[in-house]
Amino acid sequence: MNIRRVPYDHPDAVKLDAEVQAEYHVRYGDGGDATPMDPADFTPPNGVYLIAYDENDVPVASGGWRVQDANGEGNRDGDAELKRMYVIEQMRGRGLARRMLAALEEDARAAGRVRMVLETGTKQPEAIALYTSSGYEPCEKFGYYRFHEESRCYAKAL
Repeated sequence: MNIRRVPYDHPDAVKLDAEVQAEYHVRYGDGGDATPMDPADFTPPNGVYLIAYDENDVPVASGGWRVQDANGEGNRDGDAELKRMYVIEQMRGRGLARRMLAALEEDARAAGRVRMVLETGTKQPEAIALYTSSGYEPCEKFGYYRFHEESRCYAKAL
């Protein structure tokens, strides 16, 4: 797997984002994640967006983090918010998500962030299992979906 930094609006990122949004819609029936996102959020030093490519240069996984500091949505100073973690269906079960997560954590730590936070949902048990097995613990809810019953938030010190 070859992990590369790309802009959030890179064509491969847009393609994978559309796929993850479609999956969210299937799982939640709400049209996908409505969290406001801006490509500048993932441009260093504000964050980073990564895509993993297979040996044929096909994009197979994605993920990013963006700076979040204390705000009215429950974040704390030093937070890095994990966004758009996704592995295409035919590549799941091979450890790609875990490798992507480690790369994002390393990048956020190097950028001076002190805590990685993420929001997922009850209809994504695979994501919850990945995060909890990677040292993430439940934290107070934050972000766009903080008032939704199906929302689950996790944090890990970097």
